[in-house]
Amino acid sequence: MSKALRLSEKWFRRGLWLVAVIFAGFLIGLGGVIVGDLPKVETPFQLDDFLDRGQATALRDQIQVSHQTAQDARAALEQAQLQRSKARSQSQAERETFENWLAARSVTQRAENDPEVLARTRALDTLKDAERKAQQAVEAQQQVLLDARQAANAAQRQLDTMQADAGEKLRDARQKVELRIFLYRLALTLPLLVVAGWLFARKRHSTYWPFVWGFIYFALFAFFVELVPYLPSYGGYVRYVVGIVITFIAGRAAIRALNRYLERQRQAESLPEQQRRKALSYDAALAHLAKGVCPGCERSVKLDDGTTDFCPHCGIGLYQPCTACGARKSTFSRFCFRCGTAMQRLLTHPSTGSREKAGIDATLAKEREW
Repeated sequence: MSKALRLSEKWFRRGLWLVAVIFAGFLIGLGGVIVGDLPKVETPFQLDDFLDRGQATALRDQIQVSHQTAQDARAALEQAQLQRSKARSQSQAERETFENWLAARSVTQRAENDPEVLARTRALDTLKDAERKAQQAVEAQQQVLLDARQAANAAQRQLDTMQADAGEKLRDARQKVELRIFLYRLALTLPLLVVAGWLFARKRHSTYWPFVWGFIYFALFAFFVELVPYLPSYGGYVRYVVGIVITFIAGRAAIRALNRYLERQRQAESLPEQQRRKALSYDAALAHLAKGVCPGCERSVKLDDGTTDFCPHCGIGLYQPCTACGARKSTFSRFCFRCGTAMQRLLTHPSTGSREKAGIDATLAKEREW
């Protein structure tokens, strides 16, 4: 169709398409802000919302106390182990001294040393007793540390069980929130898509077509970009079912549209040629011819051979000689491209008879007189 447009008209149309794109861009921006704010209508859920707060708080406090007790026990255990090491070292050193002294005494065999043997033995027993007390202190701190760890682990297992149950409830609640937000988006975008379909069917060739197309682009973007990516999954069932439903609806609409189009074409091809020509747009006819397509039946026709004057499929006249200069020109052109003579598009197939031929001859005679 662009070949049949005036140069200024081409640039005006390009500018209007730019207006449509800019208008769609602003609408998309506004729609994105609105869709982005939709989740704010729902209160976000947290894990603690599905826990027994009193029991969970008690368990967390118990875990914290157990951890603190364990930390204190570790510090005390380190001190006790250090004291045990010191006591053990002293006891070992005293034992070695005592053994050396006994070895020396066995050589001399002096009786006056017997009280010293008893004193040294008592001192060694005292050190051994201190060593045992240090070992008991170490074992006591180990017991405290073990008890604290076991208490913390038991409380943590109980809390984990509660959190696992709460996690299931949280996922269910978030899925419901996600579904509601999707329904909000659907309630917002689906009417836009319906309005866009109505505008496409009724208003796309109207005076304000740039705004119509801008709104159509906006509605398509809102549906396929702002809505479809947020479609709830539920294991993929929802997405696939919705995809099947949308594909079925779109496919059914396309099949019905194709059947209606074929029926319109069949009815149009059954009409007389002059009546069919009245229903054809000048720009659309020239655009079809430029693509090698018959304007009447929209089937491919070989037009570059210079001899095809009628469509072999529907019989409509495509080319005729100029009445003034004889140049071969399109029957849909208003003026001859060679001499500029205004043309009468009255050429019909020869099988229509001489009745229309007489009318053509009379019209040609009037043009010559003019």
